[in-house]
Amino acid sequence: MISGNAIERFGKTKGGFIALMWLTYSVFAAVCFGLRGILYHWTSQQPLNRNLLLCGTFTMGAIVNGLCALAFASDWTLPALIGIQMGLFSFGANASMFKGFAVGKASLVAILTALPSVVVVVVAYGLWREELRAMQLVAFVVIVGGVLLVRMSNDLSLRNLQGAQWGLLAMLLFAGNDLSGKWSTMTEAELFPTMFFMFVTGASCFGLWWLRDARQGRSMAADRAMAREGAALRISGQAAGEAAAAGTGAWSAGRTFLVGLAVGTTNAFGMMLIVTAFDLGKAGLVSAVTALNVLIVLLYTRFVVKEKFKKTEVAGISLAFAGIVLMRLFGA
Repeated sequence: MISGNAIERFGKTKGGFIALMWLTYSVFAAVCFGLRGILYHWTSQQPLNRNLLLCGTFTMGAIVNGLCALAFASDWTLPALIGIQMGLFSFGANASMFKGFAVGKASLVAILTALPSVVVVVVAYGLWREELRAMQLVAFVVIVGGVLLVRMSNDLSLRNLQGAQWGLLAMLLFAGNDLSGKWSTMTEAELFPTMFFMFVTGASCFGLWWLRDARQGRSMAADRAMAREGAALRISGQAAGEAAAAGTGAWSAGRTFLVGLAVGTTNAFGMMLIVTAFDLGKAGLVSAVTALNVLIVLLYTRFVVKEKFKKTEVAGISLAFAGIVLMRLFGA
């Protein structure tokens, strides 16, 4: 006969195991996003259009989640439309981050975009009264501190704040995306339809942006060609655009989009995992753990690209892993 104490101990063990499943999903999401970051790092060195690449990335997410929704006969309920909000936040965050990198200090923008979890913790407490216990808060601070150290660079200076406004906007929009994901789980929205709407929205936004840039590029190329050859020679905008692409060795639209689809597999599975983690855990803790994807990219640059670690990066990695251990011990 099983005693009541034994049943109680089993219940506590099972409850603790389920409570820590959010950490498992969060870590796997960080791995997926880290692989995505490695692919982004590689594509950033290629002559391609980033908007078209991201359009392909989000399109693959829509395909994967749409097929999963059909295969598992998911319910397409009204709360699933929260995915549209998530898509808009994701588009705005990525666009702001790239703008910040283009006009300002990369190190400053990188640090700001490492802080969405701080915003998530504050807003989640204000909206849903999600409180962190003492040791959870310690683990959260350690992880965030580790990520910040990894993203710091020697050229960081508070005297040069160019791009700070774009980095700040990206931070808030990334936090909005995380909070929207948490909200979707609280409204019991089906995972796959929600993700489908998110990715369709993101793909549409990046696709429209790429079409706008393509039209402007063809127009500028045509103007240059006419000025060079004179009014007697007429070259179509499309032919001029293709000639310019061939001359610079730029990737074709088809190749860029296909590579974006490949990158999208990591993004699709990462989003599935992080939303599931939001369903099981506290939004701020999940957001902090998934921010560790930067460590995957750092390991790639060390062992594949052969870049040496800086002292701040080594300290950041150590802090991040210490935070994960603390989260494992006290996160339930």
